[in-house]
Amino acid sequence: MKQAIHPDYNEINVIWTDGTITKTRSTYSKSKDLRLDIDPTTHPAWTGSAAKISETGRLAKFKSRYGADSGGKAGAEAAADAEAKKTA
Repeated sequence: MKQAIHPDYNEINVIWTDGTITKTRSTYSKSKDLRLDIDPTTHPAWTGSAAKISETGRLAKFKSRYGADSGGKAGAEAAADAEAKKTA
């Protein structure tokens, strides 16, 4: 077996975007601190605020054009049917 082929495995500090520091072990040895730009506690993909971003996309355009139920009727027709059901 070859000797001394594995990188050093050191203790480092992971610094989250909110300033929280977590100690772990890693082969990352450029410095003793690893600063994160994106983390699951603040990024919209993990926090659920990504829905706000998608409200301006193709799906939102489709819903505004054809109505929220998108059951095959145009938005005005779907609204008229819904109004007729309320009065009946």
